[in-house]
Amino acid sequence: MEFRVLKYFLAVARTENISHAAEAMHVSQPALSRQLMDLEEELGVKLLVRGNRNTTLTEAGFLLKKRAEEIAQLVDKTVDELSHAQEGVSGSVRIGCGETAGMRVVARAIQDLRKEYPNIHYQFQSMDGMVVKEQLKRGTLDFGVLIQPEPPQDYPHIELSHEDVWGVLMRKDSPLAAHTTIRAADLEGLPLIASRQALTARELGVWFDKDESELNIIATYTLIYNASLLAEEGVGYVLCLDRLIHLPKDGNLVFRPLEPQNSCRIFFIWKKNQLFSEAARLLKEKVMELSET
Repeated sequence: MEFRVLKYFLAVARTENISHAAEAMHVSQPALSRQLMDLEEELGVKLLVRGNRNTTLTEAGFLLKKRAEEIAQLVDKTVDELSHAQEGVSGSVRIGCGETAGMRVVARAIQDLRKEYPNIHYQFQSMDGMVVKEQLKRGTLDFGVLIQPEPPQDYPHIELSHEDVWGVLMRKDSPLAAHTTIRAADLEGLPLIASRQALTARELGVWFDKDESELNIIATYTLIYNASLLAEEGVGYVLCLDRLIHLPKDGNLVFRPLEPQNSCRIFFIWKKNQLFSEAARLLKEKVMELSET
């Protein structure tokens, strides 16, 4: 299986049209069609459903698309590192992270490095902890930032000098907004909007002291901004971490911490036996330095 053919397949998967893909890849349509048929024959599975107007993926095609995108990311990462190897310290550092104010430590590390190494480029991707770990294992990320109560067991890490506090984001005119803190009993029966990662890790059930299936969770979210819009429209009460969005005094939303306090620690992690580029090594050392001060 040639990488060139995988790129042809990705072009078809993204455009859903063989003619458009052939044009984008600067190859004739018959040649591209022949390459895709050879690929299906080589793999022994049907990848595409060819229609009159568009081309769609089979289940096997979706799987190959996912893997081909990962391979393409690794190839791009490798080419980037090698092409900059003789140009001093440069290239890209890829970081996957959840939403946390603890990212300020990483931001300060980057700002310090830029004074001496301005040619390093940083790529941030917002994702939850499960996806961070998955992509670290596959080598498509250099680092991840995890938000969780305990240190990760399978990843070397630096604990960032910051803790995130759980609380409730709600409309300012909500009856609960008059409280300084929120207890589990205050939320009994109310419509809740919860972090998908927190639900997966069963963090909320521990604080509520009940199974999460017993909670009135009407929606889940990955990114807090979308959840804040739901709160602003009065859809429900958002269980979230503090300081993730700006709450102006004249705005419609307020945040109240949980009681008893429920905190998460922040970890800067990487894969075991990771072979770092010089740019990634420098960032790791700078984050470690700032976390120890």
